Amino acid sequence: MKFFVDTADTDAIRELNELGMVDGVTTNPSLIMKSGRDIKEVTKEICNMIPGPVSAETVATDAEGMIAEGLELKKIADNIAVKVPLTWAGLKACKVLSDQGHMVNVTLCFSANQALLAAKAGATFISPFIGRLDDLNLDGMDLIADIREIYDNYGFETNILAASIRSVNHMSEAAKIGADVATAPPDVIKKMAQHPLTDKGLDAFLKDWASTGQSIL
Repeated sequence: MKFFVDTADTDAIRELNELGMVDGVTTNPSLIMKSGRDIKEVTKEICNMIPGPVSAETVATDAEGMIAEGLELKKIADNIAVKVPLTWAGLKACKVLSDQGHMVNVTLCFSANQALLAAKAGATFISPFIGRLDDLNLDGMDLIADIREIYDNYGFETNILAASIRSVNHMSEAAKIGADVATAPPDVIKKMAQHPLTDKGLDAFLKDWASTGQSIL
């Protein structure tokens, strides 16, 4: 499973990228606002840092506006994936942009039917939102499993990009089900390395080593 980082914080992206933990980046208007930077400036910096897909989101609500904004965003770098919402207008924009050879990430997916439409429209990525479904007492992982089954049934090439990741369990569950990509905040990716038994074992090793009075260097 590929790891995308869901942030516009270039320092956080750089840290994870140095460890080989970044296959791509996803941004949205809220993350751009949080960064406090100009969308084109920060997106360009991210694209120069990461060779993989960098999702930049349109904000128009009509298909023509999304297409125009998508083409403008594509001027930033070749690895831009234009992000459009899963609305009828978004599907129209997806079809036009994908037919022109551009990567398109269709976001805000909450049903298998929506994912099926996105694949038919030529989406490069479909972004089902796990956490927001969990917030409604629905199991977001059931949606990932349903999309995986449908796409495998018909050989759709659209990548399942598990989004709205809230926990390390979301990451492992998405991987077990077979999501192609998971996009998560930097802190969630870093927490994947943590386990209380690892900390306990390391503490015991260090205490035993200290008792020997030895030094490796």
